[in-house]
Amino acid sequence: MPRPMKLTLLTTTLGLFALLAWAVPSARSADYPEPSPYPISWELTIEYKTPQRIVVNIPGQVTPKAYWYMTYTVTNEGEETQTFLPQFDMLTQDGKLHRAHKNVPQEVFQAIKNREHNSLLLPPTKVGGELRPGVDQARDSVAVWEEPAKDLDVFRIFIAGLSGEFVELKDDKGTVLKDAKGEPLILRKTLQLTYHTNGDEVYPGEDPVQEGEGRIGKNPKTWVMR
Repeated sequence: MPRPMKLTLLTTTLGLFALLAWAVPSARSADYPEPSPYPISWELTIEYKTPQRIVVNIPGQVTPKAYWYMTYTVTNEGEETQTFLPQFDMLTQDGKLHRAHKNVPQEVFQAIKNREHNSLLLPPTKVGGELRPGVDQARDSVAVWEEPAKDLDVFRIFIAGLSGEFVELKDDKGTVLKDAKGEPLILRKTLQLTYHTNGDEVYPGEDPVQEGEGRIGKNPKTWVMR
């Protein structure tokens, strides 16, 4: 089906964002928006564990299925209640983006909760909403993905919904870029985490997951506009 011009522009633009996201920070240019070096909006605090692999028996399936998950705790250390609407994406080295919780049965969450021995762990569908200030209001939850590949190598996780900072994209003339629906193209402050594992297709999940790309000077944790 032929695409209208605006949709083609949007697709091209988003494709560029994905490429830059993988290259960040080495391929950033001065024209690409970056987060403010100091807080200019509300921001939530997140503590997280290293991603892990889990294999779960799903009812109706002949063989067990593998998933990756990352447990976390989010806290509002500000003075005002904020709305927490988390979005977790995994970017694999082949350039494919994988949204968390897609095609993940309830049995997987229960298996993770049992493994973690955390009675306070909330399902991903129930963690969002108004988050009041204070450590006593903190929430525990988990991001879960279908296993993208048995050999992940280097992968990145993007966590959106932790900050109110955003920027509207503009062209070189200062005109705000818009999507196919006529809405402004917006980038939001997003936490980027980088990991690598030496696992392979023969023994998936047996090698430890480590922060960073395994290269000196690469920051495994940084804020980006995405």
